[in-house]
Amino acid sequence: MADLLSSQDNFSTPPAGSDGNNANRSNNNYSAEQIEVLEGLEPVRKRPGMYIGGTDDKAMHHLVGEILDNSMDEAVAGYASRIEIELHEDQSITIRDNGRGIPVDEHAKFPGKSALEVIMTTLHAGGKFSDKAYETSGGLHGVGISVVNALSDRMRVEVVRDQKIYIQDYSRGLPQGDLRQEGRAANRRGTTVTFHPDPEIFGEKIKFKPAWLYHMARSKAYLFRGVEIRWQCPSNMIPEGASVEEKAVFKFPNGLQDFLEERLRDKATLVPNPYAGQLKLSEGKGRVEFALSWLGGAGEGFAQSYCNTIPTPQGGTHESGLRSALSRGLKAYGEMVGNKKAAQITAEDVMAGACVLLSVFIKDPQFQGQTKEKLATAEVTRLVDTAMRDSFDHWLSEDTGRAGQLLEAVIERAEERRRRREDRDMMRKSATKRTRLPGKLADCSRSSTKETEIFIVEGDSAGGSAKQARNRETQAILPLRGKILNVVSATRDKIRANSEIQDMTQALGCGTGRDCDPDKMRYDRVIILTDADVDGAHIAALLITFFYAEMRPIIENGMLYIAQPPLYRLAAGGKSVYAMDDAHREQLLEREFKGKKKVEISRFKGLGEMPAKQLKDTTMNPDSRVLLRVTLPGMKPSGDDFTDDLKEIEMAEVKDLVERLMGKNAEPRFKFIQDNAAFVKEIDV
Repeated sequence: MADLLSSQDNFSTPPAGSDGNNANRSNNNYSAEQIEVLEGLEPVRKRPGMYIGGTDDKAMHHLVGEILDNSMDEAVAGYASRIEIELHEDQSITIRDNGRGIPVDEHAKFPGKSALEVIMTTLHAGGKFSDKAYETSGGLHGVGISVVNALSDRMRVEVVRDQKIYIQDYSRGLPQGDLRQEGRAANRRGTTVTFHPDPEIFGEKIKFKPAWLYHMARSKAYLFRGVEIRWQCPSNMIPEGASVEEKAVFKFPNGLQDFLEERLRDKATLVPNPYAGQLKLSEGKGRVEFALSWLGGAGEGFAQSYCNTIPTPQGGTHESGLRSALSRGLKAYGEMVGNKKAAQITAEDVMAGACVLLSVFIKDPQFQGQTKEKLATAEVTRLVDTAMRDSFDHWLSEDTGRAGQLLEAVIERAEERRRRREDRDMMRKSATKRTRLPGKLADCSRSSTKETEIFIVEGDSAGGSAKQARNRETQAILPLRGKILNVVSATRDKIRANSEIQDMTQALGCGTGRDCDPDKMRYDRVIILTDADVDGAHIAALLITFFYAEMRPIIENGMLYIAQPPLYRLAAGGKSVYAMDDAHREQLLEREFKGKKKVEISRFKGLGEMPAKQLKDTTMNPDSRVLLRVTLPGMKPSGDDFTDDLKEIEMAEVKDLVERLMGKNAEPRFKFIQDNAAFVKEIDV
């Protein structure tokens, strides 16, 4: 569909000093004939990345999650007690539940079509827009199963309702015949979906990974106590050595507590029993389930969170509420027992070494993006904080010996953190004195590293806007000229001679390669800030490659981020909001401007042309911005119960991906382009 034009597009008048002849002459006949209108599920096949995040194996596995989430919604609503997942040798997959079954009666707005066909072939059609059918659900936008349908070359849906069996087949989003009744089933009910991902979208060689699906199924069973999930996969599809069974039944009466105890079975913990339970949120807004423990010594903890059984690997407001409740509760306990050192405790200290499983069930949650990787519902922070604060206080008071041991361990971490920060501050001061910093670096004024950050910005123009928008005390700006060197395919001499890389190395002050030490870095975090276009994505990819190859400890310590500048500004009636991408724009139009006929939509052309105030409000202000942390497999679980062997597989895949796409050999890159060229409908040049 054609982009809506705005006042910032300036199509009518060429810029001052221009004769307007810079555009490609072939575009001069721009008329209604060039306006393309996509109908039905065509947008999904044309832009699959907008709906499932890409066309790689992770995106393909996301299809399974969409169908499984529908069955889980039936279980959470109290209508299903059993879910079955079966992977077939032909790379198709079947998901079956004993819920109510998708409605098959005729839909009032679509005469002659069943509700099933409407749901399967229409975006934004479903029973989860209100709480009439589901009090809480993982699916929100009515796009899940229709997207799976659009991206499958074959799909069959079987529904058993009122003791009758109904079947309908689909291919690439289109029904292959009418809904038909085939026999009766006296003791059955529910929905069965079998689909095969379309090779035109995902490639001929891409395959499901049994380990991913197996751990996804087990995690879902932990998330809703009482539901039984049955897994089946041919033995010849399971890689040798993988911790995957051919057949398994997952059912955990204690939910997340069982999950945590299994993960910590062979590990030493500070407390003998986990802090676990279920709590209702105030105002009837839902409930929260949690299980926590703390590792002894210098053990690395983890945090996995969910909303309505959907994994939220990037955390969100529910994790913020938990962090607040734990830190405030432990500080209050320390003050109550007269430990003055408790005042220095922060949420960072409490979460260090903590093993956290957190699951919330709420109405109408808001996520960032269709793939729902981060919960954004603002009030959930307060609701979780309030619910868990009293519970945590009681847990601490029940066993003063346990509480005292935990308090001392957290205070010790706080003191160690303070010592490290003081050492870094001294290093920063001495490094600044002895190192000649890059001339184009606009450094921050704070002498300590606490809460400081450096923005690596694309180009001098964007750097100028960022310098105006920054907080001079804590935010440094380093503009780069153009695209940096691809360090994976370059020689060491070229890397050493590259001025942009040398500027970054000097500004960060932490060394490279084996000498890279995050504790010596002059800032708390590094933020990559590039335009929200193809060139910007390329520059960000080159920078991430640089950090992966030359400063990997920075990534492993969670210190590298990617800023998320908005692509659109939407305004109407004195109200303005910002959208990150096309899908987010459509969500905001539906949610924030529903019923308004005239909405001004401005598309930002680049950071250098964005007013400094808007850049500050949307991208640089810590209170309102969105940052994506760059992670490696094993740093933070992505919502599934990944085991060590699976992490090793993923790390090997990361290394292979970097070599294929960024290495010296051009053939793998060329093959990747050939395999994925069919998905490119428009080229941004």
